[in-house]
Amino acid sequence: MTETPPSAVLADDAAYAEAVQLAVDSAAAYYADGTSALDDDAYDRLVRGIQAYEEAHPEAVLPSSPTGKVAGGAVVGDVPHTVPMLSLDNVFGTDQLADWAAGLERRLGHPVTAWSVEPKLDGLAISARYRHGRLAQLVTRGDGAAGEDVSHAIGTIVGLPDRLVDPVTVELRGEVMMTTTQFEEACAKRQAHDGTTFANPRSAAAGTLRAQDRPYVCELTFFAYGVLPPSGDDSELAVRLRELPHSEIMRWVATQGVQTTAATPVAGIVAETLERVGERVAEIAAARAGLPFGIDGIVIKCDLAGDQVEAGFSSRAPRWAIAYKLPATEKITKLLAVEWNTGRTGIIAPRAVLEPVELDGSVVTYATLHNVADITRRGLMIGDNVVVYKAGDVIPRVESPVVHLRTGEEQPIAIPEVCPSCGDAIDSSQERWRCVRGRGCRAIASIVYAVGRDTLDIEGLAENRIKQMLDAGLISDFADLFTLTREQLLALERMGETSTDNLLAAIERAKRQPLSRVFCALGVRGTGRSMSRRVARHFATMDAIRAADAEAIQQVEGMGPEKAPVVVDELIELAPLIDKLVAAGVNMTEPGATPPAAEGVRPSEAAAPVAELPLAGLAVVVTGSMTGKLGTLSRNEMNELIERAGGKASSSVSAKTSLLVAGDKAGSKRAKAESLGVRIVDPEEFATQVSAFL
Repeated sequence: MTETPPSAVLADDAAYAEAVQLAVDSAAAYYADGTSALDDDAYDRLVRGIQAYEEAHPEAVLPSSPTGKVAGGAVVGDVPHTVPMLSLDNVFGTDQLADWAAGLERRLGHPVTAWSVEPKLDGLAISARYRHGRLAQLVTRGDGAAGEDVSHAIGTIVGLPDRLVDPVTVELRGEVMMTTTQFEEACAKRQAHDGTTFANPRSAAAGTLRAQDRPYVCELTFFAYGVLPPSGDDSELAVRLRELPHSEIMRWVATQGVQTTAATPVAGIVAETLERVGERVAEIAAARAGLPFGIDGIVIKCDLAGDQVEAGFSSRAPRWAIAYKLPATEKITKLLAVEWNTGRTGIIAPRAVLEPVELDGSVVTYATLHNVADITRRGLMIGDNVVVYKAGDVIPRVESPVVHLRTGEEQPIAIPEVCPSCGDAIDSSQERWRCVRGRGCRAIASIVYAVGRDTLDIEGLAENRIKQMLDAGLISDFADLFTLTREQLLALERMGETSTDNLLAAIERAKRQPLSRVFCALGVRGTGRSMSRRVARHFATMDAIRAADAEAIQQVEGMGPEKAPVVVDELIELAPLIDKLVAAGVNMTEPGATPPAAEGVRPSEAAAPVAELPLAGLAVVVTGSMTGKLGTLSRNEMNELIERAGGKASSSVSAKTSLLVAGDKAGSKRAKAESLGVRIVDPEEFATQVSAFL
């Protein structure tokens, strides 16, 4: 009998839609920088629940559903893959493995006589493209059809040489990750730089692979798991690579100086029977805890090229390979206390305080409890021994109490009756409780967020100064900043004439920020920096945003059906704040954007026609260090500048790239742009081109 792993149970269409959006958002975060709020097991359970609901209600299937899609539908990057980089389907036990193997052999019409058994490395899949033996480009998996160019990481990845032993043109595929030692060194460098550390090896590797502006370099590790000859190449080597068994191909890869798992305790083997496959699975699983790098399963595939060709592919995965998923890492520790914190939007969130325990390579002292309903469902008590659960690279959570270890001294968890921050009443009508004062409860946190560099960018307005203004009754929200007078500021302690004038000038500059930043400063739940830019460019004006209903909001790229109503409700709640911003003269339009046409309504004449913008229709990539007028801009600010001027900001050079802005040390992106005939300009020329938007 096949083991049936647990899955999320979805009660109705609304729960299904919410689950789909959660899965899509989690996959996007996971494949972008490893910061998904769901661990691997929770994500797998969620997707299995979605699949079960879709099988029972085929009429309700949403186009955005992650089922049947590579990387759960997460789209990252615009460099096309020569051959799709597909995901693997999963099994969760020996019976499921046997069922899968039996189905494969029925499809083939004969037994599989050679199985390749390898570890499933817990990192990020990438494509390494070698031309005449030289490493020319690195591309992430992205959505399987296209990925992100991360060639700037060349030279920082152990196991991925700049040159192969032979001057051949091939594409290697493998996993980029951080070993335990590399993770410790990376954390030490980050600690020395800004006092923080990375959360875990996978997110550290994801962030490091994409980072271009860090003042320190972190080392990564590469393990190859496949190789592709160029399409149409009929050379002797290309023919061999298409016909050799997978195991022999990997031996050839190792002869080229590329790292494989061959020298590790979990080296790939060839098994002639499924029984031997099961034995090797058990051996790799047993070695997992002692490995210097993370694995989250075992990959079983047909070793013979003929079997692979005959089995073929589904839309998202090869039929000749499967991932045998290992149980998520978990430990038992003691629940010492529960802390209740109010976030900047008023959401009240509990956090478990744990007896420190090492979990998946890091010491855990806190874990997520989500909400009161979550605590109640789990039946937790202070003093409980609890199972703390983490699947490789995510925030730990308390899974359940170990009831048989209770001594009778455990105490109920005290549920707050009033807001833990301000003492006002709690709105418990939703599963996620909220202070009735909403953002007003944590005004200081909301204002700090609103004035940050990536929002209104009011220089010189530190948290202690904001607190001083709140205590003096000068402000109650960030809109009040725009009505402050020179006399009011001078009356504050340690506010001299120069600092007062500088702050007033910064506040005045903030009035001219684009709508995308103003909208981001509002802190609308369910949105962030990139979503705020999409909302602003879609609607062009704050009036258009406020007039939109949930259906209209949902037309914004990436806005799911469960987020849209939240945004509408949030905008109603934020109406008084927005009115104050309008009255203060804060800009409420997005440069270069045109509001969507409505019946009987003409587009706003305040927005410049797209065709008149200097970068209209251009895909622009920025690389290297900016100088001159652009020298102080961050990459995010450069992307905003490009979009204001009508262009589309991209992170990688491709045939679709219209313009490359190349600063000092432009590196591989400049070389690729030259090879593709892409127009290249220096920062000074680009600054002149977009001077009206600086």
